[in-house]
Amino acid sequence: MLSKQLHDAINAQINAELWSAYLYLSMSMDAEAKGLKGVANWFYVQFREEQDHARIFQNYLNARDAKVTLLPIAEVRTEWSSALEMFRDTLAHEQKVTALINNLAAIAAADKDYASSNMLVWFINEQVEEEGNAREMIAACEAVEGNKYGQYMFDKELAARSYTQAAPLAASAE
Repeated sequence: MLSKQLHDAINAQINAELWSAYLYLSMSMDAEAKGLKGVANWFYVQFREEQDHARIFQNYLNARDAKVTLLPIAEVRTEWSSALEMFRDTLAHEQKVTALINNLAAIAAADKDYASSNMLVWFINEQVEEEGNAREMIAACEAVEGNKYGQYMFDKELAARSYTQAAPLAASAE
Protein backbone atom coordinates (compact mmCIF):
# COMPACT_ATOMS: atom_id res chain seq x y z
CA MET A 1 0.00 0.00 0.00
CA LEU A 2 1.24 3.46 -0.89
CA SER A 3 1.68 6.00 1.85
CA LYS A 4 -0.64 8.99 1.63
CA GLN A 5 2.38 11.23 1.04
CA LEU A 6 3.60 9.18 -1.92
CA HIS A 7 0.09 8.72 -3.30
CA ASP A 8 -0.50 12.48 -3.22
CA ALA A 9 2.94 13.17 -4.71
CA ILE A 10 2.35 10.76 -7.61
CA ASN A 11 -1.03 12.38 -8.32
CA ALA A 12 0.76 15.75 -8.35
CA GLN A 13 3.36 14.24 -10.70
CA ILE A 14 0.62 13.11 -13.08
CA ASN A 15 -0.51 16.73 -13.19
CA ALA A 16 3.08 17.89 -13.75
CA GLU A 17 3.51 15.43 -16.63
CA LEU A 18 0.26 16.58 -18.24
CA TRP A 19 1.34 20.22 -17.77
CA SER A 20 4.64 19.31 -19.45
CA ALA A 21 2.70 17.79 -22.35
CA TYR A 22 0.63 20.95 -22.64
CA LEU A 23 3.78 23.10 -22.56
CA TYR A 24 5.41 21.08 -25.34
CA LEU A 25 2.22 21.18 -27.40
CA SER A 26 2.26 24.96 -27.01
CA MET A 27 5.89 25.08 -28.14
CA SER A 28 5.02 22.87 -31.10
CA MET A 29 2.16 25.16 -32.13
CA ASP A 30 4.35 28.27 -31.78
CA ALA A 31 7.13 26.70 -33.85
CA GLU A 32 4.60 25.67 -36.49
CA ALA A 33 3.27 29.23 -36.63
CA LYS A 34 6.83 30.46 -37.19
CA GLY A 35 7.35 28.03 -40.09
CA LEU A 36 9.71 25.79 -38.12
CA LYS A 37 8.10 22.48 -39.03
CA GLY A 38 11.01 20.38 -37.78
CA VAL A 39 11.13 22.14 -34.42
CA ALA A 40 7.34 21.78 -34.24
CA ASN A 41 7.71 18.05 -34.86
CA TRP A 42 10.40 17.71 -32.16
CA PHE A 43 8.13 19.33 -29.59
CA TYR A 44 5.10 17.34 -30.75
CA VAL A 45 7.04 14.14 -30.09
CA GLN A 46 7.88 15.57 -26.63
CA PHE A 47 4.16 16.24 -26.11
CA ARG A 48 3.34 12.60 -26.78
CA GLU A 49 6.19 11.36 -24.55
CA GLU A 50 4.93 13.45 -21.64
CA GLN A 51 1.46 11.98 -22.09
CA ASP A 52 3.11 8.55 -21.87
CA HIS A 53 4.84 9.55 -18.64
CA ALA A 54 1.51 10.59 -17.11
CA ARG A 55 -0.04 7.30 -18.25
CA ILE A 56 2.77 5.27 -16.66
CA PHE A 57 2.10 6.96 -13.33
CA GLN A 58 -1.65 6.47 -13.77
CA ASN A 59 -1.15 2.77 -14.50
CA TYR A 60 1.11 2.47 -11.48
CA LEU A 61 -1.44 3.99 -9.12
CA ASN A 62 -4.13 1.73 -10.56
CA ALA A 63 -1.89 -1.32 -10.11
CA ARG A 64 -1.33 -0.32 -6.48
CA ASP A 65 -5.09 0.06 -5.93
CA ALA A 66 -4.68 3.80 -5.40
CA LYS A 67 -7.04 6.38 -6.87
CA VAL A 68 -5.87 8.63 -9.68
CA THR A 69 -7.07 12.17 -9.05
CA LEU A 70 -6.75 14.49 -12.02
CA LEU A 71 -6.13 18.12 -11.17
CA PRO A 72 -6.60 21.24 -13.30
CA ILE A 73 -3.74 22.01 -15.65
CA ALA A 74 -2.30 25.48 -15.20
CA GLU A 75 -1.90 27.84 -18.13
CA VAL A 76 1.30 27.59 -20.18
CA ARG A 77 3.29 30.14 -22.12
CA THR A 78 2.30 30.39 -25.80
CA GLU A 79 5.10 32.33 -27.53
CA TRP A 80 8.88 32.21 -27.74
CA SER A 81 11.25 34.44 -29.67
CA SER A 82 13.19 31.53 -31.21
CA ALA A 83 13.84 27.81 -31.20
CA LEU A 84 16.87 28.48 -29.01
CA GLU A 85 14.66 30.12 -26.39
CA MET A 86 12.28 27.14 -26.56
CA PHE A 87 15.11 24.68 -25.97
CA ARG A 88 16.56 26.76 -23.13
CA ASP A 89 13.12 26.78 -21.50
CA THR A 90 12.92 23.03 -22.13
CA LEU A 91 16.16 22.42 -20.24
CA ALA A 92 15.04 24.58 -17.31
CA HIS A 93 11.70 22.78 -17.25
CA GLU A 94 13.26 19.31 -17.41
CA GLN A 95 15.56 20.23 -14.52
CA LYS A 96 12.43 21.06 -12.47
CA VAL A 97 10.87 17.73 -13.45
CA THR A 98 14.08 15.97 -12.40
CA ALA A 99 13.74 17.57 -8.96
CA LEU A 100 10.13 16.36 -8.75
CA ILE A 101 11.13 12.80 -9.70
CA ASN A 102 13.98 12.88 -7.19
CA ASN A 103 11.48 13.96 -4.53
CA LEU A 104 9.26 10.99 -5.37
CA ALA A 105 12.28 8.70 -5.08
CA ALA A 106 13.16 10.22 -1.70
CA ILE A 107 9.62 9.66 -0.40
CA ALA A 108 9.61 6.06 -1.67
CA ALA A 109 13.01 5.43 -0.05
CA ALA A 110 11.87 6.92 3.26
CA ASP A 111 8.72 4.75 3.10
CA LYS A 112 10.86 1.69 2.29
CA ASP A 113 8.50 1.23 -0.66
CA TYR A 114 10.74 -0.89 -2.85
CA ALA A 115 8.16 -1.38 -5.61
CA SER A 116 7.79 2.38 -6.03
CA SER A 117 11.55 2.88 -5.81
CA ASN A 118 12.01 0.31 -8.57
CA MET A 119 9.36 1.93 -10.80
CA LEU A 120 10.98 5.34 -10.34
CA VAL A 121 14.38 4.13 -11.61
CA TRP A 122 12.99 4.30 -15.17
CA PHE A 123 11.97 7.93 -14.63
CA ILE A 124 15.31 8.86 -13.09
CA ASN A 125 17.09 7.46 -16.15
CA GLU A 126 14.56 9.15 -18.44
CA GLN A 127 15.30 12.53 -16.86
CA VAL A 128 19.03 12.15 -17.50
CA GLU A 129 18.13 11.55 -21.16
CA GLU A 130 15.63 14.45 -21.30
CA GLU A 131 18.13 16.95 -19.89
CA GLY A 132 20.85 15.64 -22.24
CA ASN A 133 18.56 15.99 -25.27
CA ALA A 134 17.71 19.58 -24.32
CA ARG A 135 21.40 20.42 -23.92
CA GLU A 136 22.12 18.92 -27.36
CA MET A 137 19.35 20.99 -28.94
CA ILE A 138 20.68 24.17 -27.29
CA ALA A 139 24.19 23.44 -28.58
CA ALA A 140 22.86 22.75 -32.08
CA CYS A 141 20.82 25.98 -32.12
CA GLU A 142 23.83 27.96 -30.93
CA ALA A 143 26.04 26.33 -33.57
CA VAL A 144 23.79 27.45 -36.43
CA GLU A 145 22.79 30.83 -35.01
CA GLY A 146 22.97 33.43 -37.77
CA ASN A 147 23.50 30.78 -40.47
CA LYS A 148 20.27 30.52 -42.48
CA TYR A 149 21.34 27.35 -44.29
CA GLY A 150 22.43 25.75 -41.01
CA GLN A 151 19.11 26.67 -39.42
CA TYR A 152 17.27 25.21 -42.40
CA MET A 153 19.22 21.94 -42.17
CA PHE A 154 18.75 21.77 -38.38
CA ASP A 155 14.99 22.23 -38.78
CA LYS A 156 14.93 19.60 -41.53
CA GLU A 157 16.82 17.16 -39.28
CA LEU A 158 14.31 17.65 -36.45
CA ALA A 159 11.46 16.90 -38.86
CA ALA A 160 12.75 13.31 -39.04
CA ARG A 161 12.31 12.65 -35.31
CA SER A 162 9.64 10.05 -34.68
CA TYR A 163 7.61 9.07 -31.67
CA THR A 164 8.37 5.82 -29.88
CA GLN A 165 6.07 4.71 -27.11
CA ALA A 166 7.70 4.74 -23.68
CA ALA A 167 9.15 1.35 -22.79
CA PRO A 168 6.97 0.74 -19.70
CA LEU A 169 3.83 1.27 -21.79
CA ALA A 170 5.09 -0.83 -24.70
CA ALA A 171 5.93 -3.65 -22.29
CA SER A 172 2.46 -3.53 -20.72
CA ALA A 173 0.79 -3.75 -24.16
CA GLU A 174 2.43 -7.10 -24.96
